Amino acid sequence: MSREISGLKPANPPVLPAPQKAEANPENSLEILPKKPRKHFRRGPPNLQIRAPGKDWKDDTQGDAKKREAPGDPHQEENTQRTVISWRGAMIEPEQGSELPSRKAEAPTKPSSLAARTRNQTVPPNFRQKGVIDIFLHAWKGYRKFAWGHDELKPVSRSFGEWFGLGLTLIDALDTMWILGLKKEFEEARNWVSKKLHFQKDVDVNLFESTIRILGGLLSAYHLSGDSLFLRKAEDFGNRLMPAFNTPSKIPYSDVNIGTGVAHPPRWTSDSSVAEVTSIQLEFRELSRLTGVKKFQEAVEEVTRHIHSLSGKKDGLVPMFINTHSGLFTHLGVFTLGARADSYYEYLLKQWIQGGKTDTRLLEDYVEAIEGVKTHLLRHSEPSKLTFVGELAHGRFVAKMDHLVCFLPGTLALGVHHGLPADHMELAQELMETCYQMNRQMETGLSPEIVHFNLYPKEGHQDVEVKPADRHNLLRPETVESLFYLYRLTGDHKYQDWGWEILQSFNTFTRVPSGGFSSINNVRDPHKPKPRDKMESFFLGETLKYLYLLFSDDLNLLSLDTYVFNTEAHPLPIWTPA
Repeated sequence: MSREISGLKPANPPVLPAPQKAEANPENSLEILPKKPRKHFRRGPPNLQIRAPGKDWKDDTQGDAKKREAPGDPHQEENTQRTVISWRGAMIEPEQGSELPSRKAEAPTKPSSLAARTRNQTVPPNFRQKGVIDIFLHAWKGYRKFAWGHDELKPVSRSFGEWFGLGLTLIDALDTMWILGLKKEFEEARNWVSKKLHFQKDVDVNLFESTIRILGGLLSAYHLSGDSLFLRKAEDFGNRLMPAFNTPSKIPYSDVNIGTGVAHPPRWTSDSSVAEVTSIQLEFRELSRLTGVKKFQEAVEEVTRHIHSLSGKKDGLVPMFINTHSGLFTHLGVFTLGARADSYYEYLLKQWIQGGKTDTRLLEDYVEAIEGVKTHLLRHSEPSKLTFVGELAHGRFVAKMDHLVCFLPGTLALGVHHGLPADHMELAQELMETCYQMNRQMETGLSPEIVHFNLYPKEGHQDVEVKPADRHNLLRPETVESLFYLYRLTGDHKYQDWGWEILQSFNTFTRVPSGGFSSINNVRDPHKPKPRDKMESFFLGETLKYLYLLFSDDLNLLSLDTYVFNTEAHPLPIWTPA
């Protein structure tokens, strides 16, 4: 299903050879931008508006008039091994001023106006956006051919992996396809959701990951397309997640069986991560707003109120774990903006924005946390004096920064856009430079999962050091996510140029010729990046979506005054007074 796209001529597209001798040949690289330019040229792409599918989708869960044969290899053996993926958690608080309907609505609340507004827009994508579309289609080609209806593509072995068994990549990519104007691909995916997506399955799902990817993906698809199929599926799924909240403290368990309704913590602990329990509020609150069923919002806001008043914080910074029985923080004294705590901070701000900026507790907690970051976690590296966010362990500073922390520049900039102090933007721009250098200083141009910064000058050393176990890249979105916000809110084209470099690096070092893109083991070896044989769903759901939006100069394309993105890049509407 590959397509030749005008303006992008991958006659010899960069590929990932077989794992035994994975070498990227710079001679065959897609020369769209000079490699690692020292000077950034300025390109002002033409305005773009969403090219949405032009068909009014019928409300049909039984089947579509036009039947399409489902792709995939029926002889493949299902790989049922489940692996824990990314942590992008964040805490959120309730919007007390956002009133819910007093009873279950007779009909769902109407989707956002974007659905109707975009149907007839035909402005073509610009040159860089065509590059994103080409890469998306190559990724989708691999998923459609080798992993259709399964959770994740394994592009090197041309097979698939299952985590929940719910078509995770397909659901995560629905709104991306809509935004990119991929009519055929969206319709085929919608047909699968209608006929094949069933939640009555004896399977455990992670509450956080399934909420941000599946529930968030379905709600966003509903808002963009206006198709009530997606809302019905979202409500069904939301109901099946509710047993997770049946704990002594009302802090939800990490896992729930969507078929049996049995929820439980991980086998090794009774704790949940703070990120897990505080990064589900945007989605559950929106589900209540759309359906008029209060229980979704009430459950997550009880969690928010509890954590708001909990002791154990340090100037707004929260520990990484919370016990589901006692409701108390555990593993006290360890503070990070990386894995297991990150999106707590993101969702403080975004809940406040989502609810129309009425709940001042959310804002106060967010601003206090940013001050806590400045006081305890900010340092400068040598020799370039890059500003970075480290970690605190029982009073000892650790110059370690997860790539996940690169969500922070974008979140800080978004806060300034909504009226927060200007010095937050200064910090955002400093951290954005650091996140770019985490990519730039690697031989592949792709950031590792974790870096350590040099606090003291070392002859012959860069600012960034990477331990062998941390050299992998999972196709994560955080750097390009923040580039999107920084470009959208400053208009500085260097952020587009930086994103363009990163897109090319993905294309050069992670592309698999038969279809798909693979995470890699070694960002420091451009000759043997060592593919890991896995394409995370967020590569289509987040990374490519943010790159496409980054390259658009149309500020009304998913306006930040109209939408707030969940931590899986699924846009949800900002609530307006009734």
